[in-house]
Amino acid sequence: QVQLVESGGGLAQAGGSLRLSCAVSTRTFNMWVVGWFRQQAPGKERELVAAVSYEGHTYYADSVKGRFTISRDNIKSAVYLQTTTLQTDDTAVYYCAAKFRGNEKYSYWGQGTQVTVSS
Repeated sequence: QVQLVESGGGLAQAGGSLRLSCAVSTRTFNMWVVGWFRQQAPGKERELVAAVSYEGHTYYADSVKGRFTISRDNIKSAVYLQTTTLQTDDTAVYYCAAKFRGNEKYSYWGQGTQVTVSS
């Protein structure tokens, strides 16, 4: 069982930044890839924004490359998403999720944190 808890969302102005945190409760943190997803409207598909493996390999969606940075603290079992140069299109509920290394699907999800970017 893996539990994920997000924090750090809120309101930002366009061009601003926010740092999202994801605390991961598991005894085997090294076995899990952690990703940040976002859902821009109810019913809209969740989009994978960024992901990081235990070894530090990263993935970014084209829409956030150069603006968002994902990082991981393997001592604290936490993953962070530093967002910069925020745009109104970044407004969404952001979720962190975990998948076992080698698996395709993310099987554990946090409750989400709202990010709202105003113009």
